Amino acid sequence: MKHSMMKRGFLALALAMVLVLTFSLSAQAAAKEGEDYMVLAKPIPNMDKTVIKVFSYDCPFCYKYDKSVTPEVVKIIQKDGIKYTVWHLKTKGKYGPQASELFAALITKDEKAKVGLFDDKSSFKKAKMAYYNAYHDKKERWGDGKDPAAFMKTGLDAAGISDAEFEKLLKEPATQARLKQWEGAREIAGIQGVPAFVVKGKYLIYTKSIKSINGMAATIKELMAK
Repeated sequence: MKHSMMKRGFLALALAMVLVLTFSLSAQAAAKEGEDYMVLAKPIPNMDKTVIKVFSYDCPFCYKYDKSVTPEVVKIIQKDGIKYTVWHLKTKGKYGPQASELFAALITKDEKAKVGLFDDKSSFKKAKMAYYNAYHDKKERWGDGKDPAAFMKTGLDAAGISDAEFEKLLKEPATQARLKQWEGAREIAGIQGVPAFVVKGKYLIYTKSIKSINGMAATIKELMAK
């Protein structure tokens, strides 16, 4: 009798734990407009299956996300066929325009080589992390806007390309189209700063609502399904 009662008690406890876990997971996935995200007044066209990250080399939180959060989130969402891309904000930082030109050119280079943005072989990733490390960890300022050549050298050396190769990549139609598209980064960043994550060209995730890697991935998937 005791054994039967204990067994029923154990099963009831196990069922309760399952229900609590199920409820928690459901609650996590239930993104709320105004709390977890907002709908952009001007949707970005042709981004139906894409997540955009607006960032700046000058942004410490962008660096933190790129070190441990964004790469893991992208691994999860890519399994659902969701694409990830970046827009650099040229209006932030003393060398924002130069960084945008270099990043755009390097992404063109990576695309030609069919190398992903988080691949260790990515020229974009090498330059991006070199700038993050120099600016945020080593406190390098490259003359506070007075030495653009020194700033560019940091990125070019990290990516392993020459000035001539950069200039050639910069002139390519794909690079110029990317830079034109990135002009929209300022308006998005003006809402809540950077990093800014836009899903499907319509939904801006409130970064204050991001609590975990899995939670962020779940929010992206939910918004993508709308």
